[in-house]
Amino acid sequence: MAHEQHAELIKTLHDCAAACNHCFDACLQEEDVKMMAQCIRLDRECADICAYLEHAITRNSPFVAELAQACASICEACAAECSKHDHDHCQKCAEACAKCAEACRNVA
Repeated sequence: MAHEQHAELIKTLHDCAAACNHCFDACLQEEDVKMMAQCIRLDRECADICAYLEHAITRNSPFVAELAQACASICEACAAECSKHDHDHCQKCAEACAKCAEACRNVA
């Protein structure tokens, strides 16, 4: 089954989406929210595509490779943006996104 074959990727996607959601929420609590706007935007994009790809894998979608390619690009963009910020939540998110991008590239 596809979801068993991609169990590690599914976990990585899930962890990345959780890190992005946490970062998104924490960024909204920062003093200068306007400065965090791009980070917040990419956190949302990344969490959404990771969750979607996780679901696509579990239903054995024929588009997993294409979705993984898009997910890798979005994760890389989110990692790049989050790494610009010194906040702990951003640094952890950047790490999760970079790991997820690599895992997605291996499937794409």
